[in-house]
Amino acid sequence: MPGADIFAYLGFFGYLAGALICGAAAAWIYQAGDRERQDRTAALMAALFSGLWCVLAAASGPQSPVTGFVEAARNLAFIALIFRLFANDGRDESLKPTRALIFALAFVQLMQPVLLIVDQRFSVTPAITTLTFEISALLHLLVSIGALVLLHNLYAGAAVAARKILRWSTLALTMVWAFELNFFMIAYLMGEQSGLLLALRGLFISLAMAFLALGSNASGAGLQFRPSRAVTFQSLSLLVIGSYLLVMVLVTRSLVVLGGDFARVSQVVFLLAAIAAAALWMPSKRMRGWLRVTTIKHLFQHRYDYREEWLRFTRTIGRGTKAGASFHERAVKAVADITDSPAGLLLVPNEEAQLELEARWNWATLAVPAIAAEYELSGLLEQHCHILDLDEARNGIDHHGETEQVPNWLVEAEDAWALVPLVHFDRLVGVIVLARPRIERRLDWEDFDLLRVVGQQLASYLSEQTGQQALMEASRFDEFNRRIAFVMHDIKNLASQLSLLARNAEKHAENPEFRSDMLVTLRNSADKLNALLARLGRYGSGQSNTRREIDLVDLAKQIAGRFRGGHQISLTRQESALIEADAEGLEQALIHLVQNAVDASDASSPVYLDVSNNGAQGQFDIVDAGSGMSPGFVRNGLFKPFVSSKQGGFGIGAFEAREMIKAMGGRVIVESREGVGTRFSIIFSLSHVTRGLAGEDIQSNEVA
Repeated sequence: MPGADIFAYLGFFGYLAGALICGAAAAWIYQAGDRERQDRTAALMAALFSGLWCVLAAASGPQSPVTGFVEAARNLAFIALIFRLFANDGRDESLKPTRALIFALAFVQLMQPVLLIVDQRFSVTPAITTLTFEISALLHLLVSIGALVLLHNLYAGAAVAARKILRWSTLALTMVWAFELNFFMIAYLMGEQSGLLLALRGLFISLAMAFLALGSNASGAGLQFRPSRAVTFQSLSLLVIGSYLLVMVLVTRSLVVLGGDFARVSQVVFLLAAIAAAALWMPSKRMRGWLRVTTIKHLFQHRYDYREEWLRFTRTIGRGTKAGASFHERAVKAVADITDSPAGLLLVPNEEAQLELEARWNWATLAVPAIAAEYELSGLLEQHCHILDLDEARNGIDHHGETEQVPNWLVEAEDAWALVPLVHFDRLVGVIVLARPRIERRLDWEDFDLLRVVGQQLASYLSEQTGQQALMEASRFDEFNRRIAFVMHDIKNLASQLSLLARNAEKHAENPEFRSDMLVTLRNSADKLNALLARLGRYGSGQSNTRREIDLVDLAKQIAGRFRGGHQISLTRQESALIEADAEGLEQALIHLVQNAVDASDASSPVYLDVSNNGAQGQFDIVDAGSGMSPGFVRNGLFKPFVSSKQGGFGIGAFEAREMIKAMGGRVIVESREGVGTRFSIIFSLSHVTRGLAGEDIQSNEVA
C-alpha cells in the first residue's frame, strides 16, 4: 500500500534520527550531568537503551522480536529511573508503598519477553496470535498507567526546591508513558498497531531523551519553559487552523459514509462553506483580537507583557512608524498601541488651562471644537491623575466629580473610550483620548496601572520637548535683541544727523524755496525715524497708552477699504460693538491677519469679515477658505516667533499681532482645518463692561 510505504520511510528516518539524539543525550549526561545526583546512572542507562532500541527498530523493524526485547529493557530502565528520582530528596526510604509498586511494574514489564517467546514459538493459530497481542497491549497499558501515577506522586509530593531538579526529568518520562498509553490503547481497540504512531515513536522518544539530558545538571534543571506571548499566539493560531482542518476532514469523511449523490453534493457544499468562512474570518482583525484577548485571559497571569510593551513604547516614541509622523502623533500611537485602540487624540492645556487639540492619530473624522474642554476638567485630571473611563461617565458613575466636566462632544462620540492624563511634577501637560478597541471590553485595574505609568513617562517627554523649544526660542530672542540693539543705535545716529542737517539748512540755505522744501523733507524723515525708534523701544512692553473707544464695525469697513481694488473682502454681519483699544495698533494687527488670510486664499475666494455683539463681548472674525493649517502648526508654529509658513518670512507678524491684541485686553482664538480654511476670532469686552469692572475695582480700593 502507498500509505504503508510512506510510514515505513518516515519510521526509518525517525528511528535513525532518534538513535542520534539518544546517543547525544547519553553523552551529555555522562559528560555534563551532575555526578552527585542519585538518578544519573539510571538516566544514562535509559538514554543508552533508548538509542539501542532506535537503532534496532531502524535496522530490523519496530515489530521485530529483537527490538521487542530491547524495548522491554528500555522500559525497565525508565522504571528504575522513576525510583531513583524519588531518591533525590530521600523519599525512597520513607515511601515503602512506592517500592512495592515499582517492583510490580518491573514484574509486569518482564512478562513482555515471555509473550514475545510465546508469540514466536507457539502462535500456530490466528486465535493464539490475537490473544497474545491483546495480553501484551493490556500489560503495556498497566505499566503506562502505573508509571504515570508514580510520576504524579513524584512531582506533586516534592518540595518546591526539589521540583526544580525534577521538572525536566518528570516531563521527559511523562511524555514517554503518555505516548505509550495512547499508542497501546489505540492498538488494543483496533487490533493492530497504528502505522503513523509506530513511525513517530522514535522521534517522540528522542524528544523525551533531549529533555532528560537537559535536566541532568543544575543549570539545565533551572531552566523554565516560558514562551513569549507572540509564540503563544502563533501556536494557538496554528492549533485553530489544525482544528479547522481536522473538523473538515472528519465531516467530509462522515459524509462519504452516507454514499450516493446526496453525500457528494453535501461534501462539496460543506467544503465551499468552510473555505468561505475561513476566507472571511481568518484575515479579520476582530477575530485576531478576540483570540488575543481570550488567550491572555485564560493562559497568562497578567494582561500585558510589560517588557514587550515598554520596548514597543520606546521604539514608537524614538523612531516612529512611518515617515512624516510628528512627535505628538507618535506619542498618541504609543499609548493607543497598549490597549489596541485604533485611533487617538492629544489635547494640551493652553494659557488659560483649557484643553485644545494638539494632534490626531487615525481619527480625522472626529470633529473637535477649538476649546476641547474647559479648565475645570484639566484641574480635576491634574489633581487626581484619574484615568477617565468615558463609558462610566456616560452611565453617570462619578469618582471625583468628573461626570459634569466631560464635554458633550466626547460623550456623544461613541468611539471615545478613555482619557489618560499626562502629569509631570503635579502639572498637567496633556491628555490622550483613546478610541474604543475593536474587541469590546472594559478597562480594568491592570489597564489603569499601566496607562498611569506610561502617561507619566510620556508627560516627561512632552515637558522635555517644551523646555527645549523654550530654550531655542530664548536663544533666538537673544540674537534678535542684539540685532535690534544695533538697528536702534544706527537709527538713533541717523535721526541725530538728520536733525542736525535740518538745523544747519535752516541757518545757511540761500534759496528760500529750496530751504523750505528741504526742511519739510528732512523734518518728515526725522519724524518717521523717531517714530520707528520709539516703536522699537517699546516693543515687547505689552502696554498701550493711546486707548479710545472705537467701533469694530467701523474698523472692519476701514480694513475692507484698504484692500479695495485687490483681493475681495466681504462684510457679513455688522453688529455695532464699542470697545476700548488703541485704534492704530489694533488696525495694524487686524490688517496683518487679513493679509495672511488673503495670502492663504485663491484669487477667486473672498475673505469674510464678521462683527458680532453678544451684549458683553464684541467679536471680530476673519474667515477664509484657504489651505488651512494643521493642529500642530496652530499650536506650535503660528504664534511662535521665527516660525513662518511663508517662503522667506521672518515669523514675527502673527506673534506681534497677538501680543498687541493681548496688551489691549483682547484674546485671539484660531480654528483651522487643512483643506477647509481658517477662522481667526478676536474678542474684546465691550467698553461699558470694561468701565463697569474698572469702577468696581475703584470702589473696592476705596472701601479697603
